[in-house]
Amino acid sequence: MDLHRLAEARSLAIHAEVAERLVLDHSILPRARATLRRWSNDGRLAPEYARAWESWLSRSPEDVATLLRDRGPDACALRQNSPFVGIIDPRRRWAIWRDVLARAGR
Repeated sequence: MDLHRLAEARSLAIHAEVAERLVLDHSILPRARATLRRWSNDGRLAPEYARAWESWLSRSPEDVATLLRDRGPDACALRQNSPFVGIIDPRRRWAIWRDVLARAGR
C-alpha cells in the first residue's frame, strides 16, 4: 500500500469512529460547526470545502455519519479538511492508526 492510500485508510478509520460517536452524541455536530466557522473566519479552509462542509453540517447527524463513512472521492476530499478534529483523543487515534498499519501488512 502506498503512503497516500495508507493516509486515506487512516482517515477513513478515524472518521468511521467519529461517525459512530456522532450518532450517539449529537453534541459533536455543534462542535464541528464551531470549528468550521473558526477555520472559515481565519481563512484556513478553501472556500469550496467550507461551503461543502457547511452544507453537510446542516444535515442530520445520521446523514453526516454516512458521509464520514463514505469511500467516494468527494467524501475523501472532505475528510482531508475535516472539522471533526479533536473528537477522537490522541491515544485512541494512535491505536486506530496502528490497527490500520497492521491491516495494511506493515
